[in-house]
Amino acid sequence: MTSLYLASGSPRRRELLTQIGVPFQTVSAAIDETPLPNESPVAYVERLAREKALAGRQQLLGALSGSTHCVLGADTAVVLDERILGKPVDEADALAMLMALSGREHEVLTAIALVDAGRCETRVVSSRVRFRNISTQEASLYWASGEPRDKAGGYAIQGLAAVFVAGLNGSYSAVVGLPVCETAELLGHFGIPCWQNLTVR
Repeated sequence: MTSLYLASGSPRRRELLTQIGVPFQTVSAAIDETPLPNESPVAYVERLAREKALAGRQQLLGALSGSTHCVLGADTAVVLDERILGKPVDEADALAMLMALSGREHEVLTAIALVDAGRCETRVVSSRVRFRNISTQEASLYWASGEPRDKAGGYAIQGLAAVFVAGLNGSYSAVVGLPVCETAELLGHFGIPCWQNLTVR
């Protein structure tokens, strides 16, 4: 059976892939995540997911013989008014992001890319998240928790920031970092089934 490698250090993505019963190993895939000039948010996340998958496969080429392995890459971006909100650089940046998101709806884009020896397929999933009004005191307290530091848009929907979310239209798992429905479909195209941990009686 085809072996799967996840080109991500995200514990959330590892948990979601484990949740759907797909065995995998991780591989490092350091890339430059700077947006290109005039690059749309959709093009940006799709490019990064693809580059992560390709970088991960490149890492494996020297270590593994044969071509029966696939690499999965993913990237998530929080978009407000067509502007990509990346990971906050400091407290002021994080508070500015949270206050901009406060009381408004924003878009979360997550792209996935799967690559093997001969092909690369991608998917982009768009979800809409609506925040309630957030006070500056809440934003400061949330920053002090440490959770926003490495999160796109300065928040984690699966963590403490769940209390900010008044509504969600789309895929919850995509907002967390890996759209499990689309990931399962894509893995199926490459001969990797889900639920491999289930025993048929």
